[in-house]
This record gives sequence, C-alpha cells and structure tokens, in this order.
Amino acid sequence: MSKPVSPEKRTPKCAQCRKKPISPEYRPFCSKRCADVDLSQWLTGGYAIPGAPADVADDVPSSSSHEGMTEED
Repeated sequence: MSKPVSPEKRTPKCAQCRKKPISPEYRPFCSKRCADVDLSQWLTGGYAIPGAPADVADDVPSSSSHEGMTEED
C-alpha cells in the first residue's frame, strides 16, 4: 500500500488537460488555451446534463391561474 502524499508535496494538475501543473494566472488551468477550451465547452452546451428538453410553457405562468379574478380581488 502506498503512503499518502502530504498537501505540501501535491502538485495540482490542470482541470482541462490534466497534464501540466496549474498556473496561478489561469487557475485552475495551466494556460489560456485550456481556459478557452473549457469556456468553449460551457458556451456550446458541452456540459449540459442529458435529459428531456425543458418545455418553455412550464416556465411561464398560465393565464388560467388568474381566471375569475378581477382587479378588485
């Protein structure tokens, strides 16, 4: 069994390529390129959770909830 590595000796790896150590300037990435690749994934829906598409009508309150109400209510 291997011994645990102390936090001082750990070198965090890039969140995108997992090869190079992170750069303080682009944390948690190693470079601007890896940061841009990650941003592109977010913007194109690459990190979307798979599932049925949301129905837009579910987000809009229906007019039937206001039926029978007058301005005096």
